[in-house]
Amino acid sequence: MVSDPFDAAVEALRAGQVVVIPTDTVYGVAVDPFVEGATQRLFDAKRRPRDVTLPVLVGDPADIERVAIVSDLARSLIDAHWPGGLTVVVRRRDDVTFDLGTNEATVGVRCPDHDLVRSLLRRTGPLAVTSANLHGDPTPETADGVRAALGDAVAVVVDGGPCAGEPSTVVDCTGTGPVVLRQGSLTIEL
Repeated sequence: MVSDPFDAAVEALRAGQVVVIPTDTVYGVAVDPFVEGATQRLFDAKRRPRDVTLPVLVGDPADIERVAIVSDLARSLIDAHWPGGLTVVVRRRDDVTFDLGTNEATVGVRCPDHDLVRSLLRRTGPLAVTSANLHGDPTPETADGVRAALGDAVAVVVDGGPCAGEPSTVVDCTGTGPVVLRQGSLTIEL
């Protein structure tokens, strides 16, 4: 028997199910991308097109090495802004074959500044996580709002109180210079 939602979340993730978690920006929906079929469940839950590739959250900055090749440019941004509201787009490691969508060459990675989710990530390893909403809709600020929006598509909802932040800032670090793809919760002057 599972004693609390945190344990239930770990159990559900290991089973390839979709879980809602609080983050330092907004509520997110998470799956273990190493479990076959899990990311497709996440795409289906959000009604998200597969060409909108899923980002990955890591529990500690060093964990990015498990999924990506980190350039000096990305490393300087990570050192300055992690944990926090920065997603870096970097080259995916060749030996990492999980399904995040149609783009298999790169991966967006973030280390959140939220103790609960980082503790979860330390137990599970990297997770594919994106905002907890139907694709194109606003992200609900409460766990109950997420439950109402996504319904039975999610197995577990971890209630972390209101999450009313902005999504992360996304910076592409795959070229010769950084490119801001989305200005979000972190203002970065490049």
